[in-house]
Amino acid sequence: MDLREESLAGENLAKDVTLNEEAAAPAAESVTEKTEAISEVETLATEEPMTEKEQVSADYASLSKNELVNALQALLDEPIDTVKDSVNQIKTLFYSIRKAEIDAEKAEFLAKGNEEAAFAVKDDAEENRFKEILNQLKEKRAEYNNAQDAMRQQNLERKLAIINEIKAIAVDPDSVNKQYAKVQQLQQEFKTIGEVPATETTSLWKEYQQATESFYDLLKINKELRDYDFRKNLEIKQQLCADAESLGEKEDIVLAFRKLQELHNQWRETGPVAKELREDLWNRFKEASAVVNKKYQSFFEERKSKEKENEVAKEEICGKVEAMDLSALKTYAAWDEATKSVIALQEEWKKLGFASRKVNADLFARFRKSCDEFFAKKAEFFKSMKEELSVNLQKKIALCEKAEALKDSTDWKKTTDALVALQKEWKTIGAVAKKQSDAVWTRFITACDAFFEAKNKQTTSARKVEHDNLKAKKEVISAINAVLADDSETEGGKKVRELMKKWQGIGHVPFKEKDKIYAEYKEAVDKAFDKFDMKEVKAALNNFETSINQITDKDKIYREREYLVRNYEQKRNELKTFENNMGFFSATSKNGNSMLKEMERRIKKIKDDLALIEKKINLLDSKL
Repeated sequence: MDLREESLAGENLAKDVTLNEEAAAPAAESVTEKTEAISEVETLATEEPMTEKEQVSADYASLSKNELVNALQALLDEPIDTVKDSVNQIKTLFYSIRKAEIDAEKAEFLAKGNEEAAFAVKDDAEENRFKEILNQLKEKRAEYNNAQDAMRQQNLERKLAIINEIKAIAVDPDSVNKQYAKVQQLQQEFKTIGEVPATETTSLWKEYQQATESFYDLLKINKELRDYDFRKNLEIKQQLCADAESLGEKEDIVLAFRKLQELHNQWRETGPVAKELREDLWNRFKEASAVVNKKYQSFFEERKSKEKENEVAKEEICGKVEAMDLSALKTYAAWDEATKSVIALQEEWKKLGFASRKVNADLFARFRKSCDEFFAKKAEFFKSMKEELSVNLQKKIALCEKAEALKDSTDWKKTTDALVALQKEWKTIGAVAKKQSDAVWTRFITACDAFFEAKNKQTTSARKVEHDNLKAKKEVISAINAVLADDSETEGGKKVRELMKKWQGIGHVPFKEKDKIYAEYKEAVDKAFDKFDMKEVKAALNNFETSINQITDKDKIYREREYLVRNYEQKRNELKTFENNMGFFSATSKNGNSMLKEMERRIKKIKDDLALIEKKINLLDSKL
């Protein structure tokens, strides 16, 4: 090949290198940006499995503040170019702990009644030491960077000197053949020299390729040697094309993109091929690169879209927790239901992936803050309820002691009034802990029963009448059951009301029998009300009032009131038990829904009974 042909080959090689470098430069900038995006570490450790790189953070996550300072200190002895990720992780964890300490100091300061504006953060020795170590690391990094910059500048100067030397050889056609070995040596030395400033890389490679091409265009060497060089370069570049094409099938597109950058570097370092093959070979390599670049770009666009979806979903979850009206949660059941909702939202949060890097940490901090506030309020509620139950227990114990002090009294009238007053006061006191409720009530009612049983023994003259009344009431119950058994009866409701009126005209029965006989009577009347569609509450109250109006003995009225008070307390405790149990039922299944409805029906029935008993007690109070 003559000098003119070699010059044309050099021009095409320069075009090849220029296209190669222009295609590789944006990719190099892109990979830096995307690699940083991939390295994002989610603060909530349970959201995604950690990679090997992120596993380092788990080693620091369990350390205390002092241990984190020591860990940072230890990094001073490590090569500065290897500790960046560890420093960032330790720094994030340290200031997370420090922030929690400051928040706690501030909360304690405000809890003492101080003004928020007066709060000042206390000096922290560990934080001062931490900052000193950070400054040392910063200085060490600056020294390292300066040294690297100086080294890159020296490399640039060395490479420019080699380029100038090749240029000097290339301008002397007479001695160019003799300098072939020298140029090869210079080329090898150029490749072994390290990095140069990034701003000079492209222009340096262009100048280098132009210098070497100028040399080869003038070089008069053996044609076999030149062809051998071209064949060797062709084999290398064909393999580079095949490798680039295979990267388009890789599942890990990030790894494939990084590998592509390595292939581009090898392409630039590989010498020219025959002129007629250069353009086709480069187009093949460029097309393979475009496939990888397109997939790489699509990967980050999809990732960005998914991160946006996760951001919206996480904002919605934060909003749901923040929207909870904690002041409206007044019962254990309400707090339990709200707790289930918060835990469900936490589980939903864990299933979501990362949001965008700029908002992910802030969203987690917001979500964690709202959850912490919820559970803090819940703890306050349970603490206050425990204190209230304890106060109520002490009040009821005091009433028990008063009742026990009166149970042996023989001043029937005065003591009766006193015990009735204690029963009224008992009614005004709130609930006590379930495990103590039955015991304290049994103690109180036992003392009251002891007095009234002793009092009843003094009225033996009324026993025969009470037994006659018992017999008469049994006859009324039998008559009601007979009306119920007669399916042909057309005026059953009227007859039952007459029998109820007769019942109300009958006096008291023996004390030990009254609950039993009344239960039998109520059962029969309830059946009659269901069968004949009678208005139970109003009728029961009217009948009760009629019955009370016929009683002239206040002792009998007191006994009736005592019975109602006991019945009221029992039903109120029963109501509380049902309401507490409501929180343990789930309506997600058919059986669960059925049980829930049955519980609601029973609760309504108890409330209706309580309302009726309360009206009866008020009616009795108006007679006393």
